Amino acid sequence: MYPNVQEQAALRAAENLMNETMARYDPSHDAFHVQRVRKTALSIARALSAKQPDLLVVELAALLHDVLDKKYVSEAEAADPYGYFLPFFQSLSLEHGLDLINDGRARQIAKVIENVSWTTEKKLRETGNTEEWHRTCLELHCVQDADRLDAIGAFGIMRCAAYSAAVNRPLYAPPGRLDTAVQHFYDKLLHIQERLKTEPGKQMGAKRHQFMVDFLNSVQEEYNAEAPEVTYTA
Repeated sequence: MYPNVQEQAALRAAENLMNETMARYDPSHDAFHVQRVRKTALSIARALSAKQPDLLVVELAALLHDVLDKKYVSEAEAADPYGYFLPFFQSLSLEHGLDLINDGRARQIAKVIENVSWTTEKKLRETGNTEEWHRTCLELHCVQDADRLDAIGAFGIMRCAAYSAAVNRPLYAPPGRLDTAVQHFYDKLLHIQERLKTEPGKQMGAKRHQFMVDFLNSVQEEYNAEAPEVTYTA
């Protein structure tokens, strides 16, 4: 029955590492975002139980997926996720008897973390470097879909506004400016639905996508609104 005692200890350790590292990140990429991704990734994985995804790989990768986000750490730190997390994996073996290094799952978790991001996947597609692993790894797809689902819909809208505030990006500006939060929807967020990998993720994404469309329509409507004329009667 997942998770067993050793796995529970590993999850607590990962959660502690994530909380300590990400405490300095802004609210768009905080521990609460990670916990939502964790919850959704596990939900997707369990919905795909017939395909037998490794739940520990999914959950640990979800918990650690933003620790090395390139918006918050240096290129050097982000360049080698396996090397960065190796002391963590070693501690799991020494302190809890869970050897993810020798069974190969440590490298798989690090590889999922390295490949979760939208930007990384986009670069792989553009350079023709997508491999069979990227197309078939179910654990990667569970975490990717969960992370992307949190970038759209109601939470996605709030996160976009939060990150825009953190980097002093305008929320909205008259047509012609491309450095706004609203433009980010057209550049990326409205395209996420078409890149979801799992069937549960696609079903969850449809409603969230429409929520964004409705929100953007409201933005335009409110920006262009004119006060109604008031008629007074004698």
